Amino acid sequence: MKLLRLKITDPAGFRSLPFGFEHHFRTEWSLQDELTEPEAFAPFVCAGSNGSGKSNLLEALASIFFQLEILRVRRSFLPELLQNADQGFFPAAFELDYLMRVPPEYIRPDGPEWARVAVWKAPGESVRFQWANQSAFDTDVYEAFKGGHADILLPQYVLGYSSGENEILSLPFFKLRFVQFDEYWNSLHRQLSYPGHPDTRLAYLDNGFSQAILLCNLLFQDHATLQPFREDIGIEALREFRIILRRSIPIAPDQLADFASEDHNQRQSLDDIVASNPALRAETDDAGDRHYRLNLMQLIEGDEKSSLIVSALKRCATLSYVDAATDTLVLDYWVNDGVKQAFRENFEGSPLALFQAFQVLLTLNLYAVSDALKADLYRSTSHYVSETVPTLASDQRIMRFKFVRFSKQGVTRSMMLKELSDGEHQLLHSLGLCLLFRGTNSLFLLDEPETHFNPNWRANFITRLRQCLSDSGKVGQEMLITTHSPFLISDSKPEKVLVFEKDRESGLVTISRPDYNTLGASINKITMTTFGKRETIGGHAQELLGELRARFEQGGESKEELIAKIQKQLGDSVEKVLLIQAILASDQTGPEEVTA
Repeated sequence: MKLLRLKITDPAGFRSLPFGFEHHFRTEWSLQDELTEPEAFAPFVCAGSNGSGKSNLLEALASIFFQLEILRVRRSFLPELLQNADQGFFPAAFELDYLMRVPPEYIRPDGPEWARVAVWKAPGESVRFQWANQSAFDTDVYEAFKGGHADILLPQYVLGYSSGENEILSLPFFKLRFVQFDEYWNSLHRQLSYPGHPDTRLAYLDNGFSQAILLCNLLFQDHATLQPFREDIGIEALREFRIILRRSIPIAPDQLADFASEDHNQRQSLDDIVASNPALRAETDDAGDRHYRLNLMQLIEGDEKSSLIVSALKRCATLSYVDAATDTLVLDYWVNDGVKQAFRENFEGSPLALFQAFQVLLTLNLYAVSDALKADLYRSTSHYVSETVPTLASDQRIMRFKFVRFSKQGVTRSMMLKELSDGEHQLLHSLGLCLLFRGTNSLFLLDEPETHFNPNWRANFITRLRQCLSDSGKVGQEMLITTHSPFLISDSKPEKVLVFEKDRESGLVTISRPDYNTLGASINKITMTTFGKRETIGGHAQELLGELRARFEQGGESKEELIAKIQKQLGDSVEKVLLIQAILASDQTGPEEVTA
């Protein structure tokens, strides 16, 4: 996709974006240049000081696509609390224009490959769409989705990631993660069919998915595709890993009522309820007490010939066994070409298909969240919602990875994923999610993805993204990155750099583009011009330099001795050179004239 324009028409604004805020991502001129002479992938780089509102733009886009996704999945499954949530959406009114690459089945002979999509919502009204290609239609959101037009109106995925604690960005994604769980939970209760993959298109890929992202890439991607992993981190090959699946959980007798028949005229005993649902079973202990268990895997377990998730994972395993005491399935993988081929055969030859299977299993770890807490989360606008969700001990989780080991350049033994540094984790995570979704028409919203990188990795980050998201001509990804790194700006054209400023008094955010050519600009130029930091040295060093300058201005001290002290105390910098030049020049002009 290609973003064109966003306007906030909510009278209350959105965060620090006021009513009437409007940003054009592309001009008609630059858009035509992109379409006639396509270039390599290039993200929008959102830069500015801390608190300047960089993340607000990402948050607004996430919130708008959350609204659209809720309206889309309402046709299949949506928790009751979200069924009539229109009035709680923020922003309550907006206008958003973008281009979507037209699916092959909709392209007419000699027709354009891109279609313009306009989506808008007026206060108190429903969302409307306008789609313009060779033909056009204008309709409300319900007719659009009922007509099966979601694939031509919406990106395939909207993917969020933040290296920090940006709860406003993560909240809409977090809610949809619970929608995914409730979709499965409802199917399990009612014994409905389950598609085996998340239905929602929004995914927040936080650190809890790091192991899944790495495994999917190392199992499926070829040597050339994984080159970015080797160049900076030195990862060579996956050696082994274990998947542990806790198949069933205890369930209290009063919870069995949720599994009862919806026919209110049919009275069922607890044993009748258990007998009517294959996910339930009853056990009697030595004391004669009755206990009940729920098999959370029942809809995705299958048998030896099934294509369901758990069956497919078992067929790929080198060794599998069930711990009868805990009803836990353990799958061990000693990775070789045969194991990789088994994964390709059982997961459509796609790393994304395997990742979506892992998504389903990892989402089952939300089983411990109470209905009351879930209801609060669905209604929440809180910045601290994730803190209320309980973190399970490892043996209480339904799905977890263990012993993820791989070979690394310069290390003789196999390494575990947990042995990597924060920066290595972050680079693998951000590049890995790009590789997984490289074949999709998606929107990436990455909030400071390079905070733990060393300067060399920051300087190479845009290059690595280009390697991972090389456009095949059949899909189109859009990415927004917030950053404080001048290196990302130096690798971007000025039309792809958005500079954020926040008014201290009103708190309102404005966005501008640099008035100089950022591509190839020096780090000093960018630091001074875009971030307003004119000094090239640290604050403490600046204070020392100021004290030495003051001593020179006061006079009465040997210039040779003062220069010697400057050389001894401070390393090389433009500021030091200028001060020494001023001291030397004072022989002809005097210190007052030099510093005037």
